[in-house]
Amino acid sequence: MSVRSGSGESNYEYVIARVRSRRSRLFDEDDYRKLIRMGPSEIARFMEESEYEEEMNALGSRHSGVDLIENALHRNLANHFDDLLRFADGTLYDYIARYLRQFDAWNIKTVLRGLYSEADREAIEVDLIRAGEFSDERIDRLLGAGSIEEVVTLLDDTLFGEPLANAYGEYEERSLLVPLENAVDRAFYEALTDGLPNEPDRATQLYVDFLESEIDFRNVRNALRLSRSGAEMDPAEYYISGGRLFDADEISQLVTNTDELVARLRESPYGDDLDAALSELDTAESLRGFERALDAALLEYSHGLSNRHPLSVCPVFAFVLAKMREIENVRAIARGKEAGLDPETIEDELVIL
Repeated sequence: MSVRSGSGESNYEYVIARVRSRRSRLFDEDDYRKLIRMGPSEIARFMEESEYEEEMNALGSRHSGVDLIENALHRNLANHFDDLLRFADGTLYDYIARYLRQFDAWNIKTVLRGLYSEADREAIEVDLIRAGEFSDERIDRLLGAGSIEEVVTLLDDTLFGEPLANAYGEYEERSLLVPLENAVDRAFYEALTDGLPNEPDRATQLYVDFLESEIDFRNVRNALRLSRSGAEMDPAEYYISGGRLFDADEISQLVTNTDELVARLRESPYGDDLDAALSELDTAESLRGFERALDAALLEYSHGLSNRHPLSVCPVFAFVLAKMREIENVRAIARGKEAGLDPETIEDELVIL
């Protein structure tokens, strides 16, 4: 991704018009219904006749099967988000650039998980998404790291460096990645609001409102995972500040009582937007089902914000989330078909707005 400093006035109308056009091309429920009944080669042909045509053709000589599908998905995602930065000016550019650093966080965690599980470089690289600020050279250095400690050292000049260095001792003590992964997430979210004015204008406040909701959902997800991991960790230790719904002590208590957690969400500012998703949350029988319902809830809430505030950063961020979900859905379908899973099992893994 080419990153520059934003200049000039924010051009919301132009960028939102481009985003709406691209959102209209996202796969819908009918498309997913077709895809889950196809084999990998049929999925590839379907994608060649969709907006992924350019990436499928460009990568077809180097990859095949599910590898081709995944690489095309990730390149298409990066191209879309490069375009968002190219379209935007002023503070809107700055907001988008900050938000897209989540892919730097994604790539760091992907490399850490790969090294932790002793995966080979190729297996790690296929899961990377080159859509953040990191250069290809830096990503290649991370891929070449021989240890988790080396990854931490390679990032010492980035916003993730100090938090990772501080968490490394706990990683060594527990032999669990959670402290490092959480350090990455915290660094990303803290940087999103760093340096904002104390008395924000309307555009900045909407930017903050969107981020607060995402942090709330991230805290719920992290706490649930910790509470079910069996590890002796206090969810409050991994709380990300900046949300508006829970404090660290509350989240620690609520994760042990799913009914109370759902009730709190229903009573929250998100409640009216999340009725359907919360009903699914209420009946989810597994952590994975609960997480999918949370993902659906965040998508629904972000879509509602974008409709209420059509000339703000909200439609842009809602598109980013929806596009990322499309990538994850298609990957889940392709990998599921490759593994021989039945359509019903695959469909249960999808999150469709």
